[in-house]
Amino acid sequence: MVLDIIMPQSAKDIDESSEEMEEELKSKSEVKREMHQLQDFAQSLIEMSKHQRSRLPLSEDIKDAMILADKITNKHEALRRHIRHTARILLETDLEPIHHAIEVMANKHQQETAKFVRLEALRDELIEQGNDAVETLISEFPTIERQKIKQLIRHAAKEKKAEKLGKHYKNLFTYLKANA
Repeated sequence: MVLDIIMPQSAKDIDESSEEMEEELKSKSEVKREMHQLQDFAQSLIEMSKHQRSRLPLSEDIKDAMILADKITNKHEALRRHIRHTARILLETDLEPIHHAIEVMANKHQQETAKFVRLEALRDELIEQGNDAVETLISEFPTIERQKIKQLIRHAAKEKKAEKLGKHYKNLFTYLKANA
C-alpha cells in the first residue's frame, strides 16, 4: 500500500510526472536569459513614444509602469530598477498581443507601399478597360461618384495616348487614394 503511493502505476504516470518536473526545473541560466530578454523588451517599450504605446494593448499595470518610467527617464539607477520591475510585470502578462501590435506598427511602411502599388495598378486598369472596370469599382466602393471617375479616366486616357502623363493622370490616382 505504501509502495503504491511512491511508485507510479503506469507509463502514463511516469510521462506526466517527468513533463511536470521539466517545466519546474529550469536552469538558473535559462531563467536569467528570459529575465534579460524581458528587461530588454521592457526597455524597448519605455523608449517608445507615448503615441506608439497608446496603440498597444497594455494592461493597466504596464500602463502605470510606463507613466512612472516617463517621469524617471533622467534618473539612471531608478530607471534601471524600474525596468527590472516592469520585466517582472511582463513575466505575468501574455505578450503575444503586444508583440503582434508592435509588428503591425513596424510593417506600416510596407502596408502603405503595397496600397500605393495596388492603387497604381487599379488606375492603369481603369484607363485600359474603361466603363467595364468603372462598374466593378463602383460596386466595390459605393462612395465613388460615377460621373467624376469617368471624367478623370477619360482625361487620363487622353494623356496616356499622347504619352504626356500629367495632371489628370495624377488626379485620378489622388481620387482613388481618397475614395478606394
